[in-house]
Amino acid sequence: MAHRSPLAPKEFPALPPVPGVRMASGACGVRYEGREDLLLVELTPGTTVAGVFTRSRMPSAPVDWCRKAVTGGAARAVVVNTGNANAFTGAAGIQAVEKTVSGACALLGCRPEEVFVASTGVIAEKMDPAPIVSALPGLRDKLRDDAWEAAATAIMTTDTFPKGASRSAVIDGRPVVLSGIAKGAGMIAPDMATMLAFVFTDAALPAGVLETCLRPAADKSFNAVSVDGDTSTSDTVLLFATGAGADHPPITSLGDPRLRDFRRKLTELLIDLAQQIVRDGEGASKFATITVTGAASARAARRIARAIADSPLVKTAIAGADANWGRIVMAVGKAGERAERDRLAIHIGGVRVAENGTAVPGYDEAPVAAHMKGREVEIAVDVGVGRGRATVWTCDLTEEYIRINADYRS
Repeated sequence: MAHRSPLAPKEFPALPPVPGVRMASGACGVRYEGREDLLLVELTPGTTVAGVFTRSRMPSAPVDWCRKAVTGGAARAVVVNTGNANAFTGAAGIQAVEKTVSGACALLGCRPEEVFVASTGVIAEKMDPAPIVSALPGLRDKLRDDAWEAAATAIMTTDTFPKGASRSAVIDGRPVVLSGIAKGAGMIAPDMATMLAFVFTDAALPAGVLETCLRPAADKSFNAVSVDGDTSTSDTVLLFATGAGADHPPITSLGDPRLRDFRRKLTELLIDLAQQIVRDGEGASKFATITVTGAASARAARRIARAIADSPLVKTAIAGADANWGRIVMAVGKAGERAERDRLAIHIGGVRVAENGTAVPGYDEAPVAAHMKGREVEIAVDVGVGRGRATVWTCDLTEEYIRINADYRS
């Protein structure tokens, strides 16, 4: 495992238990020796679920399964393995999922469509489900409501630290809790969600309401980060509501004003997890915030911001603390969205470096270079067209990224 990212938080956050959720992790040896690589989550009967998944045209077998299962809106279990993505594995991949689901059903006495599976790791290697199925009974005996850090650690691949976040919210004055974990460090680009994330709340919300809450929250968080511009075959975000918390009035629509605080806190939690993924970007040494304003629409602003965030030239300039803002101009130009060259303005670290399509008179590069030597880099671009704005978070591109990925399977 790589050294802990210099952008990592000092410690794993304190996540409160979510009534109706218990979890356990263990080692089954799918790929790794001497480390936990399997997670089982048990959910109380009556739990509802919503999910968003990769838009890759090469989805994994677990993604295909979850897409179907989530339409039922009910959940009793989650099984996650790391080390093998069970993607591009044909009929064998489908059988591996089915056997895993059958094992969980036998263990917890639930229906197959109530079991959700996720796999992360190497693509195009067939996975033997036997070690997973054999390990599940042992995990059932270890189920706890406070094993968040162990759970987040068990689903890591090239991650250097476990990722978790929690928020408290109110629905009609009644307290509800939201806690979640995520994994991801490479093959990260916005295209629904990023890698794997599992979020749990004790609120009582129908599956349809959960889905309408989750999609915009994922768009503002997991769809707004990029490490390397590559979208995984396995991207999965699942949101579960156990209904086991404090009683609150029924919520039947997204427009219910009593849901506002919950929606806001859910978005905050997902942004927290998404930013942790960027801070753990493979080989990352700097965290960059890219803000675009003045675009024709919010969607156009997002595309321009992504073009900047995904540019290897911009990312390597950030890595080298090179205040070469011409690379930002290049990225804006290639985005394919309207931008007024002669009204373009750029700020780096709050310092105005360009306006009206040219360098600011008397521009001093020294404070910009100093800013770019820090761990947190801020780039703001106004393209001079309209009122659309968006923010994307990314990291730098270093030699360590190449080393990690060149050696990934060895």
